[in-house]
Amino acid sequence: MFMRLDVFLRFLTLHSVATGAQSGIEECKFQFAWDRWNCPERALQLSTHSGLRSANRETAFVHAISSAGVMYTLTRSCSLGDFDNCGCDDTRNGQLGGQGWLWGGCSDNVGFGETISKQFVDALETGQDARAAMNLHNNEAGRKAVKGTMKRTCKCHGVSGSCTTQTCWLQLPEFREVGNYLKEKYHKALKVDLLRGAGNSAASRGAIADTFSSISRKELVHLEDSPDYCLENKTLGLPGTEGRECVKKGKNLRRWERRSCKRLCGDCSLAVEERKAETVSSCNCKFHWCCAVRCEQCRKTVTKYFCVKKGKGVKNDTASRGKTLRPKKKH
Repeated sequence: MFMRLDVFLRFLTLHSVATGAQSGIEECKFQFAWDRWNCPERALQLSTHSGLRSANRETAFVHAISSAGVMYTLTRSCSLGDFDNCGCDDTRNGQLGGQGWLWGGCSDNVGFGETISKQFVDALETGQDARAAMNLHNNEAGRKAVKGTMKRTCKCHGVSGSCTTQTCWLQLPEFREVGNYLKEKYHKALKVDLLRGAGNSAASRGAIADTFSSISRKELVHLEDSPDYCLENKTLGLPGTEGRECVKKGKNLRRWERRSCKRLCGDCSLAVEERKAETVSSCNCKFHWCCAVRCEQCRKTVTKYFCVKKGKGVKNDTASRGKTLRPKKKH
């Protein structure tokens, strides 16, 4: 028995939406791996009023990256030919794009991804209060992030390989670039101050709409300050930073990651414990004719750092053997 085409297309769409939301979750965990708040599972529900979720800047990022992930995956699926009702965005082909180049080629159809993302992600907001308005604003900021990070790719045309003219099109970047862009927006998120207890009257809804419409759709917004993520709070589902791994140095790490141990441990009144661990991995692999690859097993001692309570004794086992490094006193 064959599945009807419209049913099959809806199945593909739902699959892309689910895949996109998952990619947003994975990117969130990557971006906040070394932060006090590290994108815990409880924070990843997009419903407006799910339990005790706050309307803080972390919630703003979750909505933005999830919306971006859905839009990105739908756009990528379109480019791969997964949808019969979607193809290249050639609406500007032939138009002058800039000095020496024209629009042409096969641009990724972000318009398709944006439209379907709105239908599925924004539909989760059923209320008309300030929190719903905040979430919808951040959903849109996520979609703007995808469009704002697209890359222009060009091809030269001319006699004997010259570049007399160029045709250019827009392509999606790696999703990591979208995540990096939104992490910067997270650090600059704007707090919106609204009168508490204003109710849900038409006048209140109008005031809320006017407030959010005055803010650029590219910016993340929040209504509440973030809690102290240093301390465990079972009510809010916050584990605190005790026991978390941190990083002390690394030239390839971003600015806020290089301060990880200070922020996760020192600034949270915890000590840093150094632990030595032995890892085993394949190495010195060689190809043997025909047709096998044989590798040696190499052992390597690595150093990791963890946040522990000050004065806590070091466990006497291989995994945690090391020394406790306490934050330096400020003079």
